[in-house]
Amino acid sequence: MCAGTGVLVRPGRYPVSTSGAAPTIRFRGSGDFSGDIRACVAKLDGADRRHHATIYLKTAIISIWAIASWWLLVFWASNLWTGAVLAVSLGFAIAGIGFNVTHDANHGSFSPSRRVNRVMGYSLDVIGASSYVWRVKHNVIHHTFTNVSGVDSDIGQLPFLRLAPDQRRWWFHRAQHIYVWPLYGLFAVKWQLVGDITYLAMGKIEGTPFARPRGRDLVGFVLGKAIFLAWAIVIPLVVRPFGAALFGFVIASFVMAFTVAITFQLAHCVEDAAVMSSSEMAESEPVEWARHQLAVTANFATENRVLSWYLGGLNHQIEHHLFSRVCHVHYPTLSVEVQKVCDRYEITYHRHSTAWSALRSHSRWLREMGHRAVEQPAGA
Repeated sequence: MCAGTGVLVRPGRYPVSTSGAAPTIRFRGSGDFSGDIRACVAKLDGADRRHHATIYLKTAIISIWAIASWWLLVFWASNLWTGAVLAVSLGFAIAGIGFNVTHDANHGSFSPSRRVNRVMGYSLDVIGASSYVWRVKHNVIHHTFTNVSGVDSDIGQLPFLRLAPDQRRWWFHRAQHIYVWPLYGLFAVKWQLVGDITYLAMGKIEGTPFARPRGRDLVGFVLGKAIFLAWAIVIPLVVRPFGAALFGFVIASFVMAFTVAITFQLAHCVEDAAVMSSSEMAESEPVEWARHQLAVTANFATENRVLSWYLGGLNHQIEHHLFSRVCHVHYPTLSVEVQKVCDRYEITYHRHSTAWSALRSHSRWLREMGHRAVEQPAGA
């Protein structure tokens, strides 16, 4: 997928191409550094790489947490305060499902069984997004062209946010480090009700065409939206007054969205992580894909066991990007080995000791992007 192809070539059943949408970007999949990085994962038992007993226990705990929060919110909460607390709990629980179940399953690292991964991957559809769109947008585009402006849709948030030096800057971006925080809490409504459908209607993500779902993928998309709308909107409206149902949905959605957005932003939109333009990448000499991932990704709060458990290893973003098909419970072990390889090659291993330090770095990066003049690609 990254070894000098220059184009995303039919990754499984999700054909994507950058042809005609962006300059050809090439990576080298081989090299001494890449070889030593791959050797890190070779130390794990082959059958154990894509699953671990811990992940099944975590799935049970977080699922019970989510179901109990929803049930109590809809059928038991008797006043505004208990409803607010339960809605917040539900929001955190749904985010936890996304971190620990959905994310691994859609990367194929929840279980050695493709069927189990596919079934558990539909948990994303149940909580409001499309696993099909996610596998294209995140697994393929983001993981291959991480932080490449014009290709990676995760940093293509104009006009609301400017996240890359080559992107257009509007006057209001000067305040984006201030107004961004409530926006993070609203993005879930976008992809739950509008975003996925828009992508399918357009047939492209950030200018990159992709095939629309057919067969079971289309059934999964439609059925998933129906199930989400049933538990999130229809049943609460039947049981509760409109205002109470809306209150619970808005609070839970905001908490979930804010938690997910912040977690992913702290990995790539911080001062340490490089951001490249697609034009510059196309004109430069191809680099090892593994080196690119080290340049554009940062870890945070990896010593915090509680946070690491809840985030499903997503604070170990370096290891996740290098070994996305490995179950997240192995990331702490892999982290030690990856750091040794980076030290040997004198490659910087970006990390923040706490989530707070990463959050401050993200805020500073937003402010810098809001003030920095637009950078024109070399030769433009």
